[in-house]
Amino acid sequence: MSSLQVGLAVAGGLVLGGVIAYNTWNARRNEPRQAQPDTQPPRAEQRERAEPTIDGVPLSEDRTEPVLDGELRTPVPPRADFAPSGAAPADFVSTTTLGMLPLPDRTPHLDALIDVIAPIALDGRVVSGDAVLAALPTTRRVGSKRFLVEGQSEATGEWEPPAPGRRYNELRAGVQLANRTGALNEIEYSDFAVQTERFADALGGAADLPDMLHEVARARELDQFASQHDAQLGFTLRARGAAWSPGFVQQQAARLGFVAGALPGRMVLPSGEPGLPPVLDLSFDAQAALAEDPAHTAITEITLNLDVPQVHREEQPFERLRDAAFTLAEAMDGVITDDAGQMLRSEMIDTIGADLTRLYDTLDGHDLAAGSAQARRLFS
Repeated sequence: MSSLQVGLAVAGGLVLGGVIAYNTWNARRNEPRQAQPDTQPPRAEQRERAEPTIDGVPLSEDRTEPVLDGELRTPVPPRADFAPSGAAPADFVSTTTLGMLPLPDRTPHLDALIDVIAPIALDGRVVSGDAVLAALPTTRRVGSKRFLVEGQSEATGEWEPPAPGRRYNELRAGVQLANRTGALNEIEYSDFAVQTERFADALGGAADLPDMLHEVARARELDQFASQHDAQLGFTLRARGAAWSPGFVQQQAARLGFVAGALPGRMVLPSGEPGLPPVLDLSFDAQAALAEDPAHTAITEITLNLDVPQVHREEQPFERLRDAAFTLAEAMDGVITDDAGQMLRSEMIDTIGADLTRLYDTLDGHDLAAGSAQARRLFS
């Protein structure tokens, strides 16, 4: 073999090696970022968990097992295999324990501000909660609005949803005037009137229905106010360079207190009060979350959402939205944009916050404070 052939072979080998090395480097550069072992300390505002106690006595590993009727009961240990990606199982409370915590009553109550209310006369009789429940319509909706019934408790005098074993000396039925689907219209009001009269007849009572035209006009006025003062904010975080894997997104969000939502590709920042809507919502491509190999599934953007009327201003939802957006942008090498892809600078975000403060004040002035039961029903 001549020296020329040897030189060409060596040059060809070098070129081929260079191409392979470049392709390998480029593939690694474009590979979605993966979740790493979480060595980052918890954020300052997160409280350190204390050892659970009973009457001030810590529950240690060598505690005496509980006894019931002379039989030894071994408590079920908390699950150690459930935790968001990248977080240590010990950092999370047992799901069994959480399921046992009592939740506050979130049953909606009739309110003259946002409901049509029709009293039902019982002619001095008292009806049982069981009879009321048996007489309720099979459907609890009038079009897109909820149909509600309440009774005045004979024992307490308070209005409450009917319950078995209770006794009521007065009843009333109602339907919501408006929600995000629109205002109560004439057809829906007529349906409400028919259901209410049937319900009253089944109990031997008489319904006193308010004037339809007046209530429909009130519904339109309320709907107009709601449509002008509804706000759902969304910040989009887009990757500058390498895309993210679902596990990487979940790990970064979990560090800020987000937990898995009910739907794939959704995480939520829970409210400080159990049973209330989440403060923030984080979402990404659901198909990526359901992929057979999520580690190699690329996500290039995530969205942070705030449903303003659903969250009380005392939760500081906008401040937490802004903080989460900037923190994630720094940790994930992303840029914050609006829905149209325009980059949002800090001064632009501060302007949005000032507008939101005025919106909160307006809602407060109409007895529809963000996060109140009335606002959550009206803006749903």
